[in-house]
Amino acid sequence: MDFPSDPSPVWHPFTQHGSEPPPIRAVGTEGAYILAEGGRRILDLAASWWVVTHGHRHPAIVAAIKAAVDTMDQVIFAGFTHPYAEELARGLVRRAPPGLTRVFFSDSGSTAVEVALKMALGHFRHLGARRTRIVVLEHAYHGDTIGTMSVGARSVFNAPYEPLLFDVVRIPFPNGDGAATLAALEAACAGGDVAALLVEPLVLGAGGMLMYAPEVLAAMAAVARRHGALVLLDEIMTGWGRTGTLFACEQAGLAPDILCTSKGLTGGVVPLAATLATEAIFASHYSDDRARTFFHSSSFTANPVACAAALANLKLWDEEPVAARVAALCAMQEQRLARFRGDPRFVNVRRCGTIAALDLAGSAGYLAGVGPQLKAFFLERDLLIRPLGNIIYLMPPYCVTGDELDRAYAAIDAAADVVGRG
Repeated sequence: MDFPSDPSPVWHPFTQHGSEPPPIRAVGTEGAYILAEGGRRILDLAASWWVVTHGHRHPAIVAAIKAAVDTMDQVIFAGFTHPYAEELARGLVRRAPPGLTRVFFSDSGSTAVEVALKMALGHFRHLGARRTRIVVLEHAYHGDTIGTMSVGARSVFNAPYEPLLFDVVRIPFPNGDGAATLAALEAACAGGDVAALLVEPLVLGAGGMLMYAPEVLAAMAAVARRHGALVLLDEIMTGWGRTGTLFACEQAGLAPDILCTSKGLTGGVVPLAATLATEAIFASHYSDDRARTFFHSSSFTANPVACAAALANLKLWDEEPVAARVAALCAMQEQRLARFRGDPRFVNVRRCGTIAALDLAGSAGYLAGVGPQLKAFFLERDLLIRPLGNIIYLMPPYCVTGDELDRAYAAIDAAADVVGRG
């Protein structure tokens, strides 16, 4: 398909059209690359917003989508079900941490978290318990709907919508042993009205690729549960191998009450999300009283084509050495990061699983002028790296090679000397 010749009416996400260059025109995708006009092959080191796991257009997932379309397209999921959703739900329950027995489908990470919040609040309401507060980490990001903006950090991202956002309890990001975080959580839960602790396990993504230890995650969950609160984990970005294991919470030996997944659920090919909950949470909504129904839906809930893609993804995890690829990528990232440890041009050099990050010394913050400069510098070298201000991170598809990573790290090295710090 060719691009129209008239001016585009498209309003792009996270794009200031008044200052940024025109968008790059993509004409295809392949493996670890986005193919653009003019024969450019742009190495996708952001996994196209953290979604692509096995690589673009993995043949098995593409084939599953084509086969599904020959059977059905969209089926209303209230009062109907279909084999793709049924098989996928069972597959997710088998792979999820123990105790998660119910699967609610939606279509994005934001909606998956929104569903989790509503499940938690509905659970306590139906039990007759006055628990209405949500505890979150500072710097958190959970999505761009009103509910998920409310539980995210207050920032330039959501300042215009402040009148619509509800209050939550914020506790410090767990640096080191997390003592201050745990103390703040204890204090927040002491009143007995906390419904849930909601966190991104091990890595806060949009908050700055901030990383913390599995032991601290386990300790936070223990505090919340001792006070009768639910544990909600946002594994939208951290799931499907990003942190080195299928789900990040495995590293903490933690089985949450609610787990949210999306992005890599379909290998990043088509949109789909799921919120997994315990039987107790389902049971609190189960009744002959229709007022206790879980009132939530997305129009494309459990779309058969998306579910088919997710089933193909599960099959890949079972039949291909995906875990070995993840482990190899972890090792390659660690090996290449080593050159920057102790380099005064960078601070906070860090890695969690396949995610590598380091901060360019100097001006910080998402709106720091160095961010667009860095992005442009990398794109000139056909590298898709989207810094968060001065924070440079690499989160590539698992098919990326060592030579391709070498290109990226060489560019990061060069950028530190060339790009301004304004």
